[in-house]
Amino acid sequence: MRALLALLIAAAAFGEAFAADLTVRVVGPNGAPIENAVVTFTPAGGASGPIRFSWPYQVAQHNLQFDPYILIVPVGAEVRFPNLDRVRHHVYSLTQGNRFELELYGRDESRTHRFTQPGIAAIGCNIHDQMQAYIVIVDTPHVGRTNMGGSTILSGVRGAGELRVWHPHLRARGGVTSRAVTLTATGSIEQRFEVQLRSADGHGH
Repeated sequence: MRALLALLIAAAAFGEAFAADLTVRVVGPNGAPIENAVVTFTPAGGASGPIRFSWPYQVAQHNLQFDPYILIVPVGAEVRFPNLDRVRHHVYSLTQGNRFELELYGRDESRTHRFTQPGIAAIGCNIHDQMQAYIVIVDTPHVGRTNMGGSTILSGVRGAGELRVWHPHLRARGGVTSRAVTLTATGSIEQRFEVQLRSADGHGH
């Protein structure tokens, strides 16, 4: 029994030894960094255990805009939609698999919706057409959003899996490009994606 326990501990330590910090850089054809690209790594065998993130699962309506512009949540998350404006809003998504509608409600009121399918939900307001946001629903804990330098770091990734990059203006079906990767190195490793956006602005606005 002790020998088996020691073997399991050694195997776990071996697995951790081969976990890496993966830096993913997303750039345009001219090498310019692209901000607000969502990067995920999904292990070949799928993620195990519950997925939780530290940030609030919330998209507020404030100054006739959605805040944040991009929210990442795990599958099954219940997202709050508080109205902080003096006017009423009618929040909805027509995205297949993540359709919902929160009919007119006013200042200091809030509504919620639970997202049960992985994918993207493009959010709008039926009253104010300029309001737009995206909710990215993921089934992996390995996720990040690129900063102004076009990079993000996924910690503790290892083994074979799929690396995906999504951006609301990426020129690809569903705004997604992906590649199969096998991560066997330790320490820090890097992957680079060169993509093309439908707009000249890499910020997604």
